[in-house]
Amino acid sequence: MSTAHDFDFFHGEWDVAHRRRTDFLDPDSGWQEFPASTRCLPLFGGAANLDEMDVPSQGWKGLTLRLFDPAAREWSLNWSSSRSGRLFPPVTGRFDGDGRGEFHGDDTHEGKDVRVRFLWSGISATTARWEQAFSVDGERSWVTNWVMEFTRPAS
Repeated sequence: MSTAHDFDFFHGEWDVAHRRRTDFLDPDSGWQEFPASTRCLPLFGGAANLDEMDVPSQGWKGLTLRLFDPAAREWSLNWSSSRSGRLFPPVTGRFDGDGRGEFHGDDTHEGKDVRVRFLWSGISATTARWEQAFSVDGERSWVTNWVMEFTRPAS
């Protein structure tokens, strides 16, 4: 069951290796790879956090605000990018007892309604994995279109 400290692992500095599909809805499209760095700051005693990602090779920055709802015992993940200057619709969900987080929401991509899924896994003191997938068929199938591998920077 999720708690207000599920994202404590993410506080601090990270190096990020991105793999992003060139077409988010086409499972046969190629992948683009690029590096980034991020810093995550805890808020509300751990029940919220804010991270800013710097992606200099792509010319943009992103941020995520994560908020824990104690009544629902779930998180909302809210993303924005310097490319759009807008807050995307949140995804909500929770972590299971095995350190895997699954979050869902609704959005649009290139004019199409999409169901969005974020997965967090591979969590340790020095690693974490995030992936995004879109579904256009009511969650019968998913196209994983973005993966981020997080590692702690060398001291």
